[in-house]
Amino acid sequence: MSSTNEDHVSNGTMPDDGIMRAADGTPLKQRLAKALRREKLRSFLLIAPLLLFILLTFVAPIADMLFRSVENNIVEDTIPRTVEALAQWDPEYDQLPDEAVFKALHDDLQIAVAERIHTRLGSRLNYESSGMSGLFRKTGRRIKRMDEGDYKAQFIAADKDWGDLETWRVIRRFSAPYTAGYFLSAADAERTSEGIELKPENERVYLMLFGRTLTMSIAITISCLLLGFPIAYLLAHLPLKTSNMLMILVLLPFWTSLLVRTSAWKVLLQQQGVINDFLVWIRLIDDANRLVMINNQTGTIIAMTHILLPFMILPLFSVMKTIAPYYVRAAKSLGANDWTAFWRVYFPQTVPGIGAGAILVFILSIGYYITPELVGGTSGIFISNRIAYHISSSLNWGLAAALGTILLALVMLLFYLYDKIVGIDNVKLG
Repeated sequence: MSSTNEDHVSNGTMPDDGIMRAADGTPLKQRLAKALRREKLRSFLLIAPLLLFILLTFVAPIADMLFRSVENNIVEDTIPRTVEALAQWDPEYDQLPDEAVFKALHDDLQIAVAERIHTRLGSRLNYESSGMSGLFRKTGRRIKRMDEGDYKAQFIAADKDWGDLETWRVIRRFSAPYTAGYFLSAADAERTSEGIELKPENERVYLMLFGRTLTMSIAITISCLLLGFPIAYLLAHLPLKTSNMLMILVLLPFWTSLLVRTSAWKVLLQQQGVINDFLVWIRLIDDANRLVMINNQTGTIIAMTHILLPFMILPLFSVMKTIAPYYVRAAKSLGANDWTAFWRVYFPQTVPGIGAGAILVFILSIGYYITPELVGGTSGIFISNRIAYHISSSLNWGLAAALGTILLALVMLLFYLYDKIVGIDNVKLG
């Protein structure tokens, strides 16, 4: 068959087999597929540097940080002989491990103290049981003075906690290379000898912070919508010259530092600040009953609404500019009043802009931590403030990664629900 096709091509004629061919006799479908592959390869090579940059500087660090939420190699790496010996010990028995385990711990700690990593192990286990950090630090100072033999008695003499069954249960419980302990802590729970239990009510922090973060982010989004919709409507219907001038005022906050804007709200909202002074001056409130608008949720909502308002106005404005004015005029000509024409004709066309602005504001607000830290006090901080604290201050990166993973999962869940209810395809930026 192929020789026949070649004969046809050499004779300058095409085979009559019903297949469209190029000038050289190659099937046209094959030539098109080859051209498309070449075009895709060229496009990929053009974006390859940007893709590599994103993978190395964005995706890889985030993946590494999320992996820290389950990674727990420090116990096995620091005291490997002890972990191996403890595998034969049943934590359910009401008796301490045998002498072989204490000897393994002695050998491991000698190396760990020489390399100065025993305190890191104590800090890690201290997240699970308070007092472990001091235990390893104190034992590290005594390890070189221990004699050969009867290690159990010498460890208990160094610190009585080595004679406590719970100490050994904690070490064994968290000796695996992977752990769910960080996620349990992020959910205000802990693993005990009786199983997984919620922490005492006065120690539960993170579930409350997750709920507060979601609630306040929704409140900030609604506040931005209520304030931003009339502004965007006004900008979209003013003459172009006036609209451009006012748009500069909307964009002006972007040219000012976030810290400066937040600090300005501290001056405005405090009890001896500008707003309270003005309200007292116009005798709307009494000087003895000044409003408390700072270091609470009110201050966080006000400051963040101001900061995120442009992210609501811009999508709304860009969508409103594309709405033809004759739709409303046609509705009025058919007998609709101003409110009916607006609500039944104009408003539905702005829903894509509302969706885009709501997503932008909600996602940005749920991850903010600078503004809540400065104006929120103890009742206005978000879960992101605790994540920043564990990364920069307590250095508990595992718990910070677990909190971040849960927050990411919540955002993805809300995004999925939004897509099912509203439809992500209906979101437009103009």
